Amino acid sequence: MSGTEAFQQLIQSLTREIGARPLDAALQADLRRLFPYEGEVCQRILQACKQGMEEGWMCKYEQGGIRYGRVIKPGPELHGYSVDVVEMNDVAGPEHRHPLGEIDLIMPLEGQALFDGAPAGWLVYGPGTVHRPTVSQGRALILYLLPEGQIEFTRQAGGQH
Repeated sequence: MSGTEAFQQLIQSLTREIGARPLDAALQADLRRLFPYEGEVCQRILQACKQGMEEGWMCKYEQGGIRYGRVIKPGPELHGYSVDVVEMNDVAGPEHRHPLGEIDLIMPLEGQALFDGAPAGWLVYGPGTVHRPTVSQGRALILYLLPEGQIEFTRQAGGQH
């Protein structure tokens, strides 16, 4: 089994739980309870991301000091979610809108890295939200689950994260 296939199976454990639930505060609370950052699933995701980066199939693009890449396109095996992984170090990325919402797993690598002010673990943005993704106080990997892979960049042209 390839690294991407194993990674997809790991992410399926999350998307099975999420299913067609609304992307809201209740989902964020449930993800934090069911899949705590210190728990087995999140730690396996972190290790898989580190390995994928070492092998060169994850975060293979770089722009503005941000390494990024779409790892899995949206499809039925992940309940319609795409998976992107981004590595950021004390930097703000391009502002964008989430037409259907966004689920983030924040994985600090150095320092006490925060993503949009949030510590390690889950952060859920609802449909129609806009932000400029920002990592402060260190370096972090951020895993993005996007319903139907939808993202709209609002101010800067460039690649997707």
